[in-house]
Amino acid sequence: MKCNLLEGDRKPDGVRFRMLGPLAIERGGAPLELPASRKTCGLLAYLALTRRPARRSRLCELLWDEAANDPRGELRWCLSKLRGLLGDAAGNIVVTSGDTVALRLDGWFVDAAEVASALDGAIETLGAEQLQALSELYTGELLEGLVIERCPEFNLWLTGQQSRYAAFRATLLQQLVASLPVDSDKRLAALEKWVEVAPFDDRAQIELLRCLAGRGRVDAFKRHLAAAARLYEAEGLDFEPIRKTLQKASNTRSATVPVGAVAASATPAPNAGAELGSKAARRPSLAVMPFHALPDRREGIGETADGLTHDTITRLAKLRSFFVIAEGSVFALGFRQVGPEEAGRRLNVDYVASGSVRRRQGRLGVSVELIETTTARIFWAEDFDCRQNDVFSILNDISDRIVASIASEIEAVERNRAVLRPPDSLDAWQAYHRGLWHMYRFTQTENEAARQFFEMAVRLDPTFSRAHAGLSFTHWQSAFQNWGDRKTHMTHALEAAGRGLIVDEHDPAAHWAMGRALWLKGNHDEAIGELQRSVNLSPNFALGHYSLAFVHSQSGDPRAAIEAADHSRLLSPFDPLLFGMLGSKAMAHVRLGQFDEAAAWSVKAATQPNAHILILAIAAFCHVLAGRIAEARSYAEAIRRAQPRFGVEEYLNAFQFSTDAATLFRSAARKIGLT
Repeated sequence: MKCNLLEGDRKPDGVRFRMLGPLAIERGGAPLELPASRKTCGLLAYLALTRRPARRSRLCELLWDEAANDPRGELRWCLSKLRGLLGDAAGNIVVTSGDTVALRLDGWFVDAAEVASALDGAIETLGAEQLQALSELYTGELLEGLVIERCPEFNLWLTGQQSRYAAFRATLLQQLVASLPVDSDKRLAALEKWVEVAPFDDRAQIELLRCLAGRGRVDAFKRHLAAAARLYEAEGLDFEPIRKTLQKASNTRSATVPVGAVAASATPAPNAGAELGSKAARRPSLAVMPFHALPDRREGIGETADGLTHDTITRLAKLRSFFVIAEGSVFALGFRQVGPEEAGRRLNVDYVASGSVRRRQGRLGVSVELIETTTARIFWAEDFDCRQNDVFSILNDISDRIVASIASEIEAVERNRAVLRPPDSLDAWQAYHRGLWHMYRFTQTENEAARQFFEMAVRLDPTFSRAHAGLSFTHWQSAFQNWGDRKTHMTHALEAAGRGLIVDEHDPAAHWAMGRALWLKGNHDEAIGELQRSVNLSPNFALGHYSLAFVHSQSGDPRAAIEAADHSRLLSPFDPLLFGMLGSKAMAHVRLGQFDEAAAWSVKAATQPNAHILILAIAAFCHVLAGRIAEARSYAEAIRRAQPRFGVEEYLNAFQFSTDAATLFRSAARKIGLT
């Protein structure tokens, strides 16, 4: 939705719905009297803020506890009160459809919606006037004072939204500061408000101190510097990065920062010798906040929530893809009831995950959100719900899915960012993700582009093990797809994997790359060992499980292949290599003589994005073995159009099948002319 604040806010006879402060509604400039029932107000706020239909069961969970006699009846009563408040006898505003309820706010001015739409869009394109107007919509905390007794789920939702909109406010002020002239009084006012709203944001503190120094207000600079240092110390936060930045500014010729004021309290920072603007790989940082127990901590639910938090942190750390904040720090902030967005700023991390755990009528539900700290945008959210038969098995499964989803979503964000940057501006981390973006297209041209970006990442940071693993994979792909001299690419794949292991022998990706390279060399048992090591190091490493399925499906244990393929799909259901997971399962079913199952899975593999010619060949041969000749011939025709000279020998040379499986595939190829 486009931000239309300056136009919509001027409608004299419109309805204005205010939530950035105490809840209030105005019609034609006159305030409407809100219902006395706090639950009715809470219902109104929830529907207006979520801006999507809500199931009645969800609304009952939010606003009525399990002891309520007739929560659905009370919900109907609240909806009737809302219709009376809004003059909605026809049901055009409070819309009920089946089991869902929604608010249709067409033509209304909703302050929170204006802010959210601005943050969802390209906020950097907004001018200073619009940014100022948006920031002035805040008259206090979101839905100030709307906490409802004995409604823990609503209060938790409200706390999360308040934290989110506080982060929105900080982002608006930061952007406003950047859009105003350096010597502007409005800029100083915006800086002061930014620091007030986000006192533990290093950027806000530094900019305000620089502004005070630039105006020659040395006494104000000293007072604020001392006060900010005490504030950080009281919260157990490190103030040294701020001192270090100001000290560096004071050492430049044009600096206006008072040298003595900074130097008097400055001490060497741990990384004082690190060169600014290094091109070394910097992993994104992530904090997993303690999961909330709902509705309370009775019957072990608190321990369940804490255990899930611990498992999620531990498993993410084992992936070694991100810098994960230690458990002690996040639990300390959670104990102080610091919200995820504020915790993200205090911990100076890129991403924050948070969630809740609840039990109801023999079921266990877990809700998770992943936000980007700088914008407070929720870019992934999921609800997990299952029967509470074996809580430990269930939690293990849910933790697997949470970890895999978080890793996949962050990887996607980082890849997309890297693609938008000029190649000569990339650091090692960005070059690596640019390489992934090309690699996952699975064509010879894109694979070559990926190789060049991985080589760039290795040059920029030779200690970056994932870049070595990526480089190994591009050589593996060239050998597997016969895109060049197979022996040369096999050698390069093995060498790059070896360098990755030397750099970080605890990185599951390094062992994954080595396992695949050893498979290319025909060292089946050694390959299985390395791939098993990768999943032992990180049980949530989906590519490790997939590669085990790939190797086992050809000459190992076909049942182990099916199990590994299923587990890899559970961990990463939208993986770019999903066609390979499905294809491996199809080949394993062939070796078990289960040809109908093989054909069914091969169809799923062939319809995945980027499925290459070898996947089409799997589908063609599996359909022949299942007796579905017409469908097999359609796949064969597609193969001939793509590569007229492709035949079963090219297929068998790419894989390493057992003798009996190779015999089956040759027999199938003769029936459709792919010999």
